[in-house]
Amino acid sequence: MALLDFSNNKIYIMGILNVTPDSFSDGGKFNSIDKALFQVEKMIKDGADIIDVGGESTKPFAEPITLQEELDRVVPIIEKINKEFNTIISIDTYKSLVADESLKNGAKIINDISGFTFDSQMEIIAKKHNATCIIMHIKGTPKNMQIDPHYDNLILEIFNFLNNKVISLRNNGINDIIIDVGFGFGKNLNDNYKLLKNLSYFTKIGCPILAGISRKSMIGKLINIPPAERVAGTVSLNTIAILNGARLIRVHDVKENHQAVKTIEKYLEIDIVL
Repeated sequence: MALLDFSNNKIYIMGILNVTPDSFSDGGKFNSIDKALFQVEKMIKDGADIIDVGGESTKPFAEPITLQEELDRVVPIIEKINKEFNTIISIDTYKSLVADESLKNGAKIINDISGFTFDSQMEIIAKKHNATCIIMHIKGTPKNMQIDPHYDNLILEIFNFLNNKVISLRNNGINDIIIDVGFGFGKNLNDNYKLLKNLSYFTKIGCPILAGISRKSMIGKLINIPPAERVAGTVSLNTIAILNGARLIRVHDVKENHQAVKTIEKYLEIDIVL
């Protein structure tokens, strides 16, 4: 049975908890237990259905960190969240050992920016824990993904990557899968908007779609404002993503996006009469 129920036009909000010193938008803000728990409480109150915990920055040109560093950052936080809150926890990692320890301590979802390609053991861990899997498309690695990304056919390349990965996972007995086209991960500005406009095409894969647009440069490059001021742009683009088929949104600003989601859910339940 799937962890999340997408019937009745339900849209899920995933609140971002970066316990990192260097994430592009909120690095250093929540890298202590007390600060992190305060933020989790706020996000749940504001309408988050899922808390996505990340211990390594994957912004463009980010340097990788060691396995132990990532474990030390995320596992104590996940353990505390699991004990103190009744919420669904996701671990944002591409390392199977981080996923394994996180799932042991209460996480239910693996959110892997590499689409299970950076670590060959990730499928084994996902199956072992019966985890929900979010597979994202990335071209390259965070360190080099934004160095002149190029596609012969953007939509088909990303569609084929995700579709083939879903088929592979299903053949391995993993069926609770969510897909993410990877806005900003090896895509230029026009690529990101082309993906957004054609997002409905990816519904053909038959998995729920997550949109990870929050505060990204596809907003900032157009209006030249820092990440923390990109809330209105984020809400606008998430609205478009939902109307084009997304059923989860991953966000920093839960309260504002929750308001949008509730109105969109109502809009989606109304039938066209003419």
